[in-house]
Amino acid sequence: MSETPFLAPDGQTRCAWAGGAPEFLAYHDTEWGFPTGGDVRLFEKICLEGFQSGLSWRTILNKRPAFREVFEGFDYHLVAEFDDGDVERLLQDARIIRHRGKIEATINNARRAVELVEEHGSLAAYVWGFEPEPLAVPEVVATSAASIALSKDLKKRGWKFVGPTTMYAFMQSMGIINDHSLDCVTRERVEAERAAFVRP
Repeated sequence: MSETPFLAPDGQTRCAWAGGAPEFLAYHDTEWGFPTGGDVRLFEKICLEGFQSGLSWRTILNKRPAFREVFEGFDYHLVAEFDDGDVERLLQDARIIRHRGKIEATINNARRAVELVEEHGSLAAYVWGFEPEPLAVPEVVATSAASIALSKDLKKRGWKFVGPTTMYAFMQSMGIINDHSLDCVTRERVEAERAAFVRP
């Protein structure tokens, strides 16, 4: 994330990356950084961030509707029941990223999510437990102490494709941290929603 702002068509500034592709602006203004407490949404984002590894977010965002279709809306209870036949089926679906390791990781992570929810009550309660103290100024970094801790704990629980960089992007996008730049018009809206958000 760069500190150089993007001047959007409405004349207001956004985070620099929001101008990187036509589809980014709506995602930036309505999703990225807004606090999320729904387990399915959180699970979906962990999976999609894993699929993004080595690729662009634009690729994943454009394929998101297909991902949602083939992975049962990312209902982790349903995905946890997928078997080898489902892996082979998904490897033939050109609408998604056909990477065996990432597909198998998604199914594995669904099973781990079921276990985690049994222990913590919800996926939201677990991941929001890693929320760090807010910084006065967003940092332009790829990882943080919180994302490293989350990654380490998930890996210990058997999750895959949940490295510290992937988890930092997850925490940014799900509003666990507010990394909108200081001159971004959306930052204050996100901060207001974070202030009103009831932590699970």
